[in-house]
Amino acid sequence: MDIAGFLGRFPPFDGLDSEQVRAIAGHVQIEHFGTGDTILSQAGEPAQALYVIRKGAVELVDGGRVLDLLGEGETFGQFSLLAHQGPTVTVRAHEDTLCYLVPAREGTELLGTTQGRSFVLGTMRRRLRAASGLRHGEPPDRRYRPVGELIRRPPVWAGPDTTVAEAAALMTNQRISSLLVRGNPPGILTDRDLRSRVIAVGTSTDTAIGRVASFPAKTLPSTALAGEALLAMFAGGVHHFPVIGPDAEVIGVISDTDLLDLGRHTPFALKRSIERATDASGVAEAARELPQVVCAMVDASADPVDVGRVVALTIDAATRQLLHLGIERLGPPPAPWAWLALGSQGRQEQALHTDQDHGLAFDPQGESVDGIDPYFAELAEFVTAGLEASGIPRCHGDAMANHRLLRRTLEGWEEAFRRWMREPGVDGSIISSIAYDFRQIAGSLDVEPRLHAVIREAADAPEFLRHLSRRALDHTPPTGFLRDLVVESRGEHAGRLDIKRGGISLIGNLSRAAAIRAGAPDTGTVARLRAASVAGTLEAAVADELIESFGFLWDVRLHHQVEQVRAGKAPDDFLDPSELGSVARSGLKEAFRAISRAQRQVASELGVDVR
Repeated sequence: MDIAGFLGRFPPFDGLDSEQVRAIAGHVQIEHFGTGDTILSQAGEPAQALYVIRKGAVELVDGGRVLDLLGEGETFGQFSLLAHQGPTVTVRAHEDTLCYLVPAREGTELLGTTQGRSFVLGTMRRRLRAASGLRHGEPPDRRYRPVGELIRRPPVWAGPDTTVAEAAALMTNQRISSLLVRGNPPGILTDRDLRSRVIAVGTSTDTAIGRVASFPAKTLPSTALAGEALLAMFAGGVHHFPVIGPDAEVIGVISDTDLLDLGRHTPFALKRSIERATDASGVAEAARELPQVVCAMVDASADPVDVGRVVALTIDAATRQLLHLGIERLGPPPAPWAWLALGSQGRQEQALHTDQDHGLAFDPQGESVDGIDPYFAELAEFVTAGLEASGIPRCHGDAMANHRLLRRTLEGWEEAFRRWMREPGVDGSIISSIAYDFRQIAGSLDVEPRLHAVIREAADAPEFLRHLSRRALDHTPPTGFLRDLVVESRGEHAGRLDIKRGGISLIGNLSRAAAIRAGAPDTGTVARLRAASVAGTLEAAVADELIESFGFLWDVRLHHQVEQVRAGKAPDDFLDPSELGSVARSGLKEAFRAISRAQRQVASELGVDVR
């Protein structure tokens, strides 16, 4: 294979057109390194090229410890090349290795593109997580792997007219315990179905499987965590889940036997402990184990955005159990209702430093609101107090259902959403940034379709969309003119930077504005960025760069909070750059620059200056 053909198979070159790759390949030099040769020295001379491994493997060594092993097609030297500083690690040939060297000028130009910057942030995330795993000596944990990675074979299908006898023979020959049945949507036939719906009741084996299979089959996305899949099996009483890939096609089936070795003491076990609590103190006792579970997840190199989701799911469980206990105490609700998770909980993006954001909707069905509301006020206070006892502080801004502003009829919520669109003002701006990130987690009143419909109206409200976009420019990342990190100059956090306010929240604000402009109902930041990219309200390359930046910032944030928990300190979002490793510092700068570029693009579209 020629040099251009090889490079074009791997990032960041795979995002270029063939002519661009050939142009770079024309400048490539080839160099061989013997086993044990030092290619780059930690804190030594800056890299003068971007290295791509053609054959062999190299070790990344930090202070004498092997941090990572790179193989064919992988790249190194990018951090040193961009920063014009000594390498953050020593790179040593693990075996005889052949490298393509992209000269500094071409390499810097490539890494300066949006595609290149996303690549740099992605490799920084890998380096940071590898360093963390080395520190704690924990291998990656299967509990936190996406189920898509656990699929062992492609799915086996049959038509709905296939007979039971034919299906049983096919399952026996293929050595599988389930069979997917074609349909729209598809169904599933399991060995348990054959026992309970055929053999046990004397159904003829000539019966078409369409009559005994389960339709529609319950599915999981390929990104779902393995441990979450196991919990869903427990909760739903099922033993198989077809897994849906990114293209919405079934890529395989995950079964309970695939997950039996996931072990105990997981977030999912914590959730079950919460659900078994018989009073509010029991909920609090179980939920206070959450920090240790998060520490274990970070040690196991779980994806940081997935960790945020697990925290939110745990708080969801505590909320639902407190609602159940509160209703047992107060008696049946006087009207249909819905409990709404708002803000970071609504987005399923909560870390160890979080607070409560929630609301309540109800349908009075012709009854007096003043006669109904006191019940929900008392229920909301019971839940709020229970969450506070569980280690989730009350919201300083009172964005909680025990306050009347966040406890409304469904029609009241619809009108409030529309009013905030018409006249956001200061209060509306603050509330809408929380309330539009909503998710129903309990109650029989189905509010999401109607509230999502209202949000879609925003696509036809240009002044409101402009307001949301301007809010995404209210703050800028903490980087100065010399591209160094800017820290607080005074107060209790002097010498530190706020990674949430200065980075994570800014990406959330950008994603919210772009997604609502696209009419997308998504609430999670990554999902919003992807939806905005598809709709064209945010350039695909910019969205990709923000997604990588978001993940990197979450990685740094969680590692910081875990270290605080282990030191017996209350977790926060304030980092001291001097205490971070070189990879984390470099990654923060790149992430903040990515946010600044996105803000400048939005500002250019609005015709305003970034503040």
